[in-house]
Amino acid sequence: MTKFREKLHEIGLTAPSFLWLTLFFVVPTMIVFLIAFKATGPGGAIASGFTLETWRSISNPNYPVIVWRTIWISAATTLACVVLSLPCAYAIARMNVKWRSVVAGLIMLPFWTSFIVRVFAWRTLLNPEGFLHHLLLMLGLIDANTTLNYNSGAILVVSVYSFLPFAIMPIYTAAEKFDFSLLEAARDLGARSFFAFRRIFLLGVKRGVISAILMVFIPAIGSYVIPDLVGGKNSELIGNKIYQRTFPDRNLPHASALATVTGFSVLFPLACVAWWLKRQDEREAKRLAEATARKLSGGAA
Repeated sequence: MTKFREKLHEIGLTAPSFLWLTLFFVVPTMIVFLIAFKATGPGGAIASGFTLETWRSISNPNYPVIVWRTIWISAATTLACVVLSLPCAYAIARMNVKWRSVVAGLIMLPFWTSFIVRVFAWRTLLNPEGFLHHLLLMLGLIDANTTLNYNSGAILVVSVYSFLPFAIMPIYTAAEKFDFSLLEAARDLGARSFFAFRRIFLLGVKRGVISAILMVFIPAIGSYVIPDLVGGKNSELIGNKIYQRTFPDRNLPHASALATVTGFSVLFPLACVAWWLKRQDEREAKRLAEATARKLSGGAA
């Protein structure tokens, strides 16, 4: 009877969250997936019946190029954000306690400004008449005909700037709980600083790094404001095509099919990460079990 009551208590606690996720995530996702098998009616309406014509139309040779561009820019953005965040999070975690919240607040300060305004600011900076263009020209790093905006490089730079706080904060949260005396012990035993950072600190904040990867990659792969403002027509990402098919073209089945492809592009790395974490936990559990068995056998002997 006690176990039954505990089970009811668990169901009561999880039911609101489960219901919320079902109504506002699972159901809309299934609706979008089903619309992808519909045809477009007059005036952008959804026709009755099911068809595979929409899926045949997205086999257009342009779409694989756009999908590949979206994936590599999102992956490069994620890698750059994680690489930049690791030393930043390490430095913040080593600061005095009273300064940590101040620096963390300064990192989040850009979020007080509209996202559109920040992207427009970068658009002004990258403009041929902007400050950054004139500075690089004066330093001799570019020539007068070099264009800083309306290309994939501009999307990458602005994306890294926009999503960097999403990588810093989870890694900092993990680093704040890390025992830095382990690094000192490793250096006392002869390990070099970079080796200790890579083999001890990185493993200690592994969960934070994984969270940072997911928090950057997922919004980056669906981004459409940044490529729309600084990317230009030759640097469209899949998010731009979804927006175009949804509003200007009023082709909801086509937009739904592209959204489904994008969703699977996000779910695949998530599944890979979940599989990798499970394997790591199984290996760690096996290692601890073997170590415990050796100790017990040694004690018995």
